[in-house]
Amino acid sequence: MNFLSEEKKAKLSEVLFYVALTIELGIMLLEKSVIHMYSYQSYVYRLTFLMTLIAVLLLKHDKKEWIIIGAVCAFTFISYRISGKNDLLRYAVFMMAARDIDIKKAMKYILYVSAAGYFLIAFLSVMGKLGVTAQPPHDYGRGVVEMRYELGFGHPNTFYGSVYAFVLLWMWIYGEAATLREWLLVFTLNFMSCVISASRTGMLISFMTFGIGFLARYCKKIGESKIVYILTALVTPVFCVAFSVWSAIVSKVPRYEFEHKHYKFIEWIDSKLNNRIHDLYRETEKHAGSIWTWKLFSDGSSEETFDMGWVRIFYWYGIIPAIVIAALIVLIIYICYKKKDIWTLVIILSLSVYTIVEATFVSEYIGRLFILPVIGAYLGEFVSRKKDGECLKS
Repeated sequence: MNFLSEEKKAKLSEVLFYVALTIELGIMLLEKSVIHMYSYQSYVYRLTFLMTLIAVLLLKHDKKEWIIIGAVCAFTFISYRISGKNDLLRYAVFMMAARDIDIKKAMKYILYVSAAGYFLIAFLSVMGKLGVTAQPPHDYGRGVVEMRYELGFGHPNTFYGSVYAFVLLWMWIYGEAATLREWLLVFTLNFMSCVISASRTGMLISFMTFGIGFLARYCKKIGESKIVYILTALVTPVFCVAFSVWSAIVSKVPRYEFEHKHYKFIEWIDSKLNNRIHDLYRETEKHAGSIWTWKLFSDGSSEETFDMGWVRIFYWYGIIPAIVIAALIVLIIYICYKKKDIWTLVIILSLSVYTIVEATFVSEYIGRLFILPVIGAYLGEFVSRKKDGECLKS
C-alpha cells in the first residue's frame, strides 16, 4: 500500500483495530449471555485476526521491530500448530496492533461498550426475555443451601466476573480523579454484586483491590515507591505461579489419605477454594490440570476446563508459553515502574490473584481481557522507543 501516506496508513490501522475490537467485544458479550455462536466463531476470529494483522503491517517498524514481530509470530504459530489453540497468536497480533493507539480512548470505549452490553443482558433477564435471573436454592459445596443470582449471564460467577471487569476498568480510567462519593458508589455496586452472586472469591479479591486502589488514590507517594513494584512482581506472577504449580502437584493426594504429612493443610486450603485443587486431578478421567498432564507445549487433546486460571494456562498452552507469559507480566510491571503507572499495576495485581482461582480471563475471547490494549501499547513503546539509553516516560 505504497500509495498511502504514513499518516493515512496509521489512520487505517487504527480504524481496523477498533473494528476488530468492536467485533471481539460483541462476541464476548454474546458468550457472557445464553446466546452462543459456536458454529461461526472460528470464522469471525479469522476475520478479526486478519484485520489486526493488516493493522500491524500498516504501522511503521524499524528492523529491530520486524525481527521481534517475526519471532513472536513464529513462537505463537508453533504453539498453535502443536496445541491446536490459536489464542496466543491472536492475542499477540491484537496487542501489536494496539501499539500506537490512544489507550485512554480505547479503554473508555471498552468500558462503555461492555457496560451497555452487561446492562442489556441483565435487563432482558429481569424482564424474562433472556436466560434466568437466579438459580434455584442449592448447596454449592459450601455446606449451606443458598440462592445465587446470575441475571442472564448463565452462571453467578460469570455475572460477578463481568461486574469485576467493569470495576477494574472504571478504576483504571477514573480511579485517580474520582471523588470519595464515586469510590463508595462503585464499591457498593461491587459489594452488592458479590452478595447476590454469592461470590466469596470476588468478595475477598475485590476488597483487596479496593483497598490498594484507595491507597493509590489518596496516598500519591505509593505510586512512586519502588518497593510497591517489587512486591507486585513477587506476588505477580511469582506467588501466583508457585501456588498454582503446588496445587497441580498436591491435587493427586487422595481426599482421605490422612497418612500424608501435609494432608490437613492441603485439605484446609482446598476447602477454602471449594475443592478446586482436588478437582484438578479427580474431576476428569485424564486428571486434566494435575501437573502430570502438563507438557512443554500442550497438544490438541488438552481441551478440558477447570476453575484455576494459572493452571489452565499451563495445561492449555504448555509450560514454555506459560513461563513466557509470566515473564511478560514481570516486564509490564517494570514498565509500570518506569512510567510510575500505579493503576495498571493495581489491575495486573488484581487480575493475577483472581486468576489463581478463576479462569475467566484465560479464554479464547479477546474481549474478556480488557487490559490487552494497554499491554500492547506499553510493550510496543518499550520495543520501539527504548534505545540509546532513552527511558520510558508517561
